[in-house]
Amino acid sequence: MREMTYTDAAREGLAEEMALNPLIFVVGEGIGPRGGNFNTTLGLYDLYGEMRLRDTPISERGFSTICTGAAVLGARPVVDFMFLDFELDALGDIINQTTRIRWMSNGRLKAPVVFRGGVGIASTGPHHSSNLFSIFMHLPGMRVVTPVFPADAKGLLKTALRNEDPVMFLEHKKLLKTKGEVPESEYFTPFGKANIVRSGKDVSVVAISYMVIKALKAAQTLEKEGISVEVIDPRTLSPLDTDTILESVSRTHRLLIVDEDFSPCGAGAEITAQVMERGFYELDAPVRRVNGVFAPAPYSPPLEAAVVPNETSIAQALRDLSAE
Repeated sequence: MREMTYTDAAREGLAEEMALNPLIFVVGEGIGPRGGNFNTTLGLYDLYGEMRLRDTPISERGFSTICTGAAVLGARPVVDFMFLDFELDALGDIINQTTRIRWMSNGRLKAPVVFRGGVGIASTGPHHSSNLFSIFMHLPGMRVVTPVFPADAKGLLKTALRNEDPVMFLEHKKLLKTKGEVPESEYFTPFGKANIVRSGKDVSVVAISYMVIKALKAAQTLEKEGISVEVIDPRTLSPLDTDTILESVSRTHRLLIVDEDFSPCGAGAEITAQVMERGFYELDAPVRRVNGVFAPAPYSPPLEAAVVPNETSIAQALRDLSAE
């Protein structure tokens, strides 16, 4: 094991796969010599040159669609959007072409494009703070990946680069400089397998992306109060590992879902529905949710703190749920 930052671990996974597969290339704004806005490709231009690290104009729809065509012809493109919000300019083609070409061709054509982008509120204003997990979960054929820890950032990206479907690889900006242990040997983190990052017996928490870190801190606080909290990191939202969530609920009989994204039609709503359908009689209280405020992201840090779930709000929700 080595200690690495989230960004360094993901970049190492990308470099390993590029070394093995010459058909992997990266496109995006500033991902060439500069190495990306968040250092996602730092140093790779010197290794692989401009044919495989291609700087682009500000034309998300154009280069996303080009990459879909390249993937259909056998390449493995990585589209680095910098901020997920910019992906919305390409969403029509991603939905109508990238996610549907395999089905429309009866499996003869595939579009294994990895779309990666920074998500989350981090004092970047309303145009650079989207999460939008539920939009991509709603698309048949799209894999939705939300790594939290450096080891998973690398392992899930390597899995994404070998997947036959398009993958939405969503990296919360507040996680990029976090550090953690990463294996030295080659490994892959499977899609559709959640990670129980903290065991507990009184209440289960499913936390999405950066909210895992917040939930862990809240769980530490409640441990001092005699409440044992189990924290689950789904790691992928599509496919979603509902079985692990249900197994946890069968032990704790209570479930809280924490998501920085909006509540209406969100990822938490889908998780709640699946648990209610398959595990209703295991619940001793209704499923509860903690979400970001239903409003565009503010730029001001004090206002940001008011709209994003934090350790205090999560801990109080857990107290309330434990008392029901």
